[in-house]
Amino acid sequence: MLDTMEKSVTTASPNTVQQADPNQTNSIGENRCQFFNEMRHSDGSIREEFAQIQQWLANKSLAEIESLNHQAKEHFVYQGITFTVYNDSQGTERTIPLDLVPRIIAKKQWDIVSDGCKQRVKALNAFLHDIYHGQEILKEGIIPAEQVLQHEAYQPWMLNFEVKGQIYSHISGVDIIRDDVGDFFVLEDNLRTPSGVSYMLESRKISEKLMSEICSQYRLQGIEHYPQLLKQTLLESTDVDHPLIVVLTPGHFNSAFYEHAFLAREMDVPLVGAKDLFVENGKVFLKSVKGRKQVDVIYRRLDDDFLDPLAFRADSVLGVAGLMSAYRNRTVVIANAPGTGVADDKSIYPYVDDMIRYYLNEQPILKNVPTYQCRKADDLDYVLANLEKLVVKEAQGSGGYGMLIGPQAEAEQIEEFRQKLKFRPHLYIAQPTLSLSVSPIMGEQGFVDRHIDLRPFVLSSPQEMRIVAGGLTRVALKEGSLVVNSSQGGGIKDTWVIDI
Repeated sequence: MLDTMEKSVTTASPNTVQQADPNQTNSIGENRCQFFNEMRHSDGSIREEFAQIQQWLANKSLAEIESLNHQAKEHFVYQGITFTVYNDSQGTERTIPLDLVPRIIAKKQWDIVSDGCKQRVKALNAFLHDIYHGQEILKEGIIPAEQVLQHEAYQPWMLNFEVKGQIYSHISGVDIIRDDVGDFFVLEDNLRTPSGVSYMLESRKISEKLMSEICSQYRLQGIEHYPQLLKQTLLESTDVDHPLIVVLTPGHFNSAFYEHAFLAREMDVPLVGAKDLFVENGKVFLKSVKGRKQVDVIYRRLDDDFLDPLAFRADSVLGVAGLMSAYRNRTVVIANAPGTGVADDKSIYPYVDDMIRYYLNEQPILKNVPTYQCRKADDLDYVLANLEKLVVKEAQGSGGYGMLIGPQAEAEQIEEFRQKLKFRPHLYIAQPTLSLSVSPIMGEQGFVDRHIDLRPFVLSSPQEMRIVAGGLTRVALKEGSLVVNSSQGGGIKDTWVIDI
């Protein structure tokens, strides 16, 4: 949803995650609990895709692995790879922790994830085109009209406005989890300004630098070409020959500013703020030392409300006055398009399966997590009666904040949420707890299992849908942690897709 990679995951109690014997380097990832273990079968044997990395790790001492992890951390510090925590009194910028033990996915499994993500994004783009045009899915009652048309992210500016190829979300992030039997579920869709791809790319650089031998043995599917694929996707979003693309950032205080600068540099396009752009005669221009240059495509990394003080929030100093007028005049492309947020809200999420059937006439490849919409009386009654078993989230929430994890909550917290739900039920959804998959990380005294999720990135243009093999794996580094949020102690892993 928002421009942050700090999202929560829904998990069961972590108390049964096992810590390996610190004196046994060959007990990596051993798991004797109900969670699906990415590295081991239920009988303790190593999965085929992990055989080589398990042997590589087993041949190294804990001190050697700790040294490699330290070198990875130094790389992040040296490169300035950080994220921002806005409410941290100790300082806002932190280096995101990287665990060197990779998450490995066999190609036959990845193909399911890849096809499912593409199918999902294709249906979501069709939904966005529909709700801003004929609204057929609303007229047929498949999705309640008031839930869409009264949504705060629904943008009247987009009504009957044609975007090239009917592509609204050019860059999409789909958050994937696995349950206790290894089935893939979609936890959340991110269609506004999804972030995290820079961490994905930097993680691979570190793997290839510090683990070059084992990377070569595995013949990993490449991801380094993502910036070029992103640029090609943006080029295909306009009919202008040799268009000028810019990355619009809210500034260096934004949680994902490193990524904004990284992608601008990798695509060889200008990184700009609001003061670098202006609108004149219905066109957007970039101020430069060589004079003004017309801008054709804006890869925006700020939310709709801040894009244009004349169209949205009048107090915004991050946007460009007149930008929406130029957009409506078709002199500039904004990626992702304004108004995409209505499609990735948690209260719209339960209908994505219906969208796939309605627009594509296909069955969903990836499953949704069962979701209770507290705006519905029956769902609300069930949630109120089972708060201690459920995870309750704000429909517009992010960062792991504003949520209740029932199995871990104190009686006071449960009662507080009970009152919130009774007062404004439409702002919340609830989901059952899931036994998320676990993967080994290097702990202080050895290898331990921790919960993980995965965010693949889907690029959509009128010509093609593109996805690099893998994505960003986020991991809950703290013992007993229920969230992978970097702001709450989470970290990242490199994601290897291998051809077996």
